[in-house]
Amino acid sequence: MADGLALPIAEIAVWLGEGKLKARDLVEAAIANHERLGGKLMAYSQWAPEHARQCAAAADAAFAAGSQAGPLQGIPTSIKDLFAVSGFPTYAGSPKRLPPKFERDGPVIATLRRQLATVMGKTHMVEFAFGGTGHNAHYGTPYNPWDAKSHRSPGGSSSGAGVSLCEGSALLAFGSDTAASVRLPAAMTGNAGLKITKDRWPTEGIVPLSFSFDTPGILARSMADAAFSFAALDPFLGDSFAFLRGVPEGIGGIRIGIADSWFWQDCENGIAEIVRAAIERLGHAGAVMKEKALPEAREAYAVFSEGGVSAIELLAFLDRELREYLSRRLRLVAAATTAAAHFDDVDVIATPTVMVTPHVLGDETSAEQFWARNRKIVHNLVPVNYLALCAATLPVGLDRLGMPVGLQLIAKGGDDERLVAIACAVERVLGAPREILGVPPMCQG
Repeated sequence: MADGLALPIAEIAVWLGEGKLKARDLVEAAIANHERLGGKLMAYSQWAPEHARQCAAAADAAFAAGSQAGPLQGIPTSIKDLFAVSGFPTYAGSPKRLPPKFERDGPVIATLRRQLATVMGKTHMVEFAFGGTGHNAHYGTPYNPWDAKSHRSPGGSSSGAGVSLCEGSALLAFGSDTAASVRLPAAMTGNAGLKITKDRWPTEGIVPLSFSFDTPGILARSMADAAFSFAALDPFLGDSFAFLRGVPEGIGGIRIGIADSWFWQDCENGIAEIVRAAIERLGHAGAVMKEKALPEAREAYAVFSEGGVSAIELLAFLDRELREYLSRRLRLVAAATTAAAHFDDVDVIATPTVMVTPHVLGDETSAEQFWARNRKIVHNLVPVNYLALCAATLPVGLDRLGMPVGLQLIAKGGDDERLVAIACAVERVLGAPREILGVPPMCQG
């Protein structure tokens, strides 16, 4: 990876603003990283190097004129093909181009574009975001770059987002999280991911899956990069730089609840041990630890396993489903109300992000096995969406098969700023992802 791209986004932004680095140099390095791998990781459904060069030229022209449009000016960014982006068709992982209204920037992408970020293209995804393995029958599935021998799941539904970060063609990736789809691919590809509180960011201009749970989100190479991008994009932060200055240097005094056995008991390949070791390090560094049950997670997952809400909302015209839908929604409202109280004496609850190793694609031989796999990989993720909470994931090691392991930090809905600050403090104690994990085997050389 070129020197410029190797820096944290916050440092890149400073260098760009001071004229020590050019957006054109960043974009050429990002294009070279993608082309060096020959596109074999399949991160993008629409790879757009010429468009990216035009974005970078506009960013450089603004810098030269003394104009800074925003913190993400000139930053290479990938966007999941669920988002409407002007100048790009939207397919949402389907073989059919969607209507023109899904080719006009929604509020989140409009904020990104106003800041003159460099858009590298649109990333692959599961068809209509309905599934967690990353599989797409129409276009194929991106490769998880941590296994050079087998085609393993990159996580979904934002399947190309984390992969674009790994190959170095983007420093920031946009995804959506309805039941897992930011945190899951982030964890499986060794990146950081942020699932914000529902309705904090608007969903206009994003192809809907579930109006109850759809949430825009971001993936980045580190929690520090995710925090910088969150601050740049969030409409509720009056002064993004003041927020970043308020991120604590240490972890002392932060109250971390250790999730109950439901989140741990079926972990594979040493995942539980790796996450527990990371949590113990936080305790030694001064965090206040206590065991913390979240019993409502079981009810949330039960609703999901019964068919959830998303499938019914996707097919809302079926009148026969209406009564069952309303019953499930009432169960979740009740569970979310009581779940919030569990955060009265802790700041976050820590769990493994994903309990299982990314599987080799094609191992499932039947539809039943495929959906059983989907349910298992989102086991620890769904409760966050269904209980109206927010969460972050950051990598803490590699499992026995050499695949990334994530630590999930869950916070009460609305505590997004506090969550991001704590996650950054945790990363400072545990180390940056590339220090912990190294470079994915498929991206080496």
